[in-house]
Amino acid sequence: MSDVDTIHRLDRPVDPTRDHILGPPKAPITLVEYGSYACPHCRAANERIADVRDRLGERLRYVFRHRPLTGSDIARRAAELMECCDDPDKFWDAHILLMTRSETLTEDDLRQAAQDMGVPLTELGSDTELARRAKARVEADERSARASGVLITPTFFINSRRYDGAWDESSFSDALLNTLGHRFRAAALDFAGWAPSAGILLLVATLAAVALMNSPMGPGFEAFWQQYLGITFGTAAFRMSLLHWINDGLLTIFFLVVGLEIKREFTVGHLASLRAAALPIAAAIGGMVVPALIYSLLIPAGPWTHGWGVPMATDTAFAIALIVMMGNRVPVELRIFLTAAAIVDDIGAILVVAAFYSGELHLGYLAAAVAITVLLAALNRARVYSVTPYALVGIALWVCVYLGGLSATLAGVVLALFIPTRPPANLRALMIQANTIMAAEAKHAGEILRHGPSVPALRAIDAIHDRLESPADRLLRHAGSRSSYIVLPLFAFANAGVALSMNVIHGHEQLMLAIMAGLVIGKPLGLVLASALAVWSGLAVKPKEYSWRQLAGAGALAGIGFTMSLFIAGQAFPVPAAFAAAKIAIFTASVLAAVIGVAVLWRAQAPASAADPEPHAAPP
Repeated sequence: MSDVDTIHRLDRPVDPTRDHILGPPKAPITLVEYGSYACPHCRAANERIADVRDRLGERLRYVFRHRPLTGSDIARRAAELMECCDDPDKFWDAHILLMTRSETLTEDDLRQAAQDMGVPLTELGSDTELARRAKARVEADERSARASGVLITPTFFINSRRYDGAWDESSFSDALLNTLGHRFRAAALDFAGWAPSAGILLLVATLAAVALMNSPMGPGFEAFWQQYLGITFGTAAFRMSLLHWINDGLLTIFFLVVGLEIKREFTVGHLASLRAAALPIAAAIGGMVVPALIYSLLIPAGPWTHGWGVPMATDTAFAIALIVMMGNRVPVELRIFLTAAAIVDDIGAILVVAAFYSGELHLGYLAAAVAITVLLAALNRARVYSVTPYALVGIALWVCVYLGGLSATLAGVVLALFIPTRPPANLRALMIQANTIMAAEAKHAGEILRHGPSVPALRAIDAIHDRLESPADRLLRHAGSRSSYIVLPLFAFANAGVALSMNVIHGHEQLMLAIMAGLVIGKPLGLVLASALAVWSGLAVKPKEYSWRQLAGAGALAGIGFTMSLFIAGQAFPVPAAFAAAKIAIFTASVLAAVIGVAVLWRAQAPASAADPEPHAAPP
């Protein structure tokens, strides 16, 4: 079951014998609310529900379930009081009373509701059958709320899908009527929320590129990426092929995201403490060194010697996608281990590209890049929290790094290091400020020649919103999805096209063997051996939640090189024929690594707690 299913879906269907329902049982639209009578937001949303019921009429079925405010005694007593009523008409009359009689829920409201329903307040908290049944029903709704991923009140579900949009009548109606715009947004969120989606999109882009390259459109497809685009200033021009704009320009966004993820992992993530980081760091180093050694042993001195960096890389998107698709067969701790190891692997790949896969260096431009880096550090030190200055300076850095002869994508990593974080926000103070602003603006609602919040109020709300999240976190949240769903698939589509023929393979057998051996054999071998050495020496601790066989399965999945392997191969093999053979080897090795990794993890079992070895024990 995907994350979307477990978090955004209603856990139990509407039951006419148990739930409180308004509207016909066969209505095409069902709106379920988890709410609390003591929640001011539920009371405010009550008017929106009335509006949409007026608009939709018999097409809407409304269901109310209890989720009393945590720590509020009167909220729980109100919910249990309502469950003491078996008459639907009296229930809904009392429901409206509790939601609307006072600005906040009071004891007088409870007494009036109890009187109208004919239920004595003494029933609450007693040991009668009616009180026990009412308490059980409220607790059942609370369990349902937790299982459905409800965190706040009110939370709405439309036809079993959680609604996270605005509560104004227009937005609510669009969602209820399932308009085209809402359906498109919902489908996009479902796909993005499905953990394997990024890997699936990469696979689709790869297969599309290979299919086009081997079709009658192949020559045109290849020529398309060689078209030159650029900017001209009089006699000066800055031009690159479309393929280079993607590989050196657009892929910088991917490296920016990688840099931000590395920064996060080493500050607050899984690599923040040495003890937690030791195992994945050791595993990643072993998973880089051994494949490079295997490649070097199999390739004699010559034009292919420089390709030892190709089998070092791991494609995180594909590896994590396969682990997620195996569900509960793979412990969460193993997914964390592989993700952390992949982050360290990315660091290694970045350093390798910078040190060994750069062109002729131009010191003047590199000196300018250093000066721009100092400027980025100054902006960070001055606590400039707006992203715009960093973006503008980052573009200048990209140009200088590119003209300096280094891989321009490194500018993304350098920029990420200086995008600022900031101390955690005082949420209570910000919420008080926001509520004060909105309450002041609400007093002007309905005034003549007044259509909405004032500009100063909107600016203040924007400032509060900006303070809730650091620039680094905000950029990672926005750029991360674009990297996964736009940049990497486009990179794969532009680079993965290769003509599948024996002519490509002929004369390149040894090169292909070295790449495949490095990824399929070297990756798991290096990862497991380095992990075992780190545990045996006492530098690291292996969590008991996964076995050594499962760790080996994760090591096999790390052999899926793909994205970074393609990137390094493009730098290492300037001759088209060698690059084409390398691409075939990378594809073949990645498929083999995926099959082997899935097979090992599918059959492997986590150690039983009673039979677990000591956490520091190395494998025999």
